[in-house]
Amino acid sequence: MRIIVQAVSLLILSNIFMTFAWYSHLRNLSEKPWFIAALASWFIALFEYLLQVPANRIGYTQLNLSQLKIIQEVITLAVFVPFSMYYMKQPFRIEFIYAWFCLLGAVYFIFKS
Repeated sequence: MRIIVQAVSLLILSNIFMTFAWYSHLRNLSEKPWFIAALASWFIALFEYLLQVPANRIGYTQLNLSQLKIIQEVITLAVFVPFSMYYMKQPFRIEFIYAWFCLLGAVYFIFKS
């Protein structure tokens, strides 16, 4: 269990960096040329990869590839919703709840023995 907690913790941190790399330029660099935004995003994404690669290597010792992927998708939604609401000032949408139900189904089927 310790290995899974370690992997999930690293994936959460990785996903925070990923979300900022992918979307924060829409708020912070919208007036800059696209290549400036791309360079800034790549710089942020470096930290994502420095966390994501070890997270997947650690997790793969006890989880299969599909389980790692679905965990990542759940984390992505868990990070994206607060990011979109609090950082990007987007309203809460009922579709977020529908997406959670879909992901819960995916988790069930991927982890089902």
